[in-house]
Amino acid sequence: MTLSVESENPDQTNPKVGSIRHSDSSAELPSFIAVEGPIGVGKTTLARRLAESLDYPLMLEPAAENPFLDRFYTEGASQALPTQLFFLLHRARQLADMPSGGLLDQNLVADFLMEKDELFAKLTLDSQEFALYQQIQSSLKLNPPTPDLVIYLQAPTDVLLQRIHQRGLQSELQIDADYLVSLSESYTEFFHYYDDAPLLIVNASEIDFAHNDIHFDHLLEQIVHMEGSRQFFNPNPTLL
Repeated sequence: MTLSVESENPDQTNPKVGSIRHSDSSAELPSFIAVEGPIGVGKTTLARRLAESLDYPLMLEPAAENPFLDRFYTEGASQALPTQLFFLLHRARQLADMPSGGLLDQNLVADFLMEKDELFAKLTLDSQEFALYQQIQSSLKLNPPTPDLVIYLQAPTDVLLQRIHQRGLQSELQIDADYLVSLSESYTEFFHYYDDAPLLIVNASEIDFAHNDIHFDHLLEQIVHMEGSRQFFNPNPTLL
């Protein structure tokens, strides 16, 4: 597969977004939004709804296309290297397929950051495998575009496990709590130092972006009125 971009129907623009655009002429929507966070936190759900509501093209992570991912969840470390290399090479292909001076000069929502590959590689590969991964990564000379906004979704491990079980993908049911704890810690460390783009950190523990319009509309307001390099969105502060 080449570039995984889904275009929304231009005739189905969300009227609420249109009213936001016109009601606040000083607010400018980010052109390229990336949604990130650990497995089960709701990245793809939010990315899909943002793309639909903003009438942006949607780029999705190719998890379903990775033939090694199911084996990694069931067999563990022995399948980590091919799993990571598949994602890395797919990212390179996605970047190569982006029209120069075209797609990202317009609009885009993605449910991943290109830089996440190395985060997972550090977590899952041993030292020799990681050295090989870095050599291949360096040889590809990737230059991923920088988002105009990154939305980082956070949730406790028990919430992630609950959501993983609710969506019922057989391979993901093999994921244990220890792996999710380590993954969440890696994301926390990564975004603690992240300063490449404005960052909106969302407490997603009690948020339902798929079915709750109020939650989603409040997040849209945060996006539209984002100021500075880092903000927090926590609709239920007592849950922290």
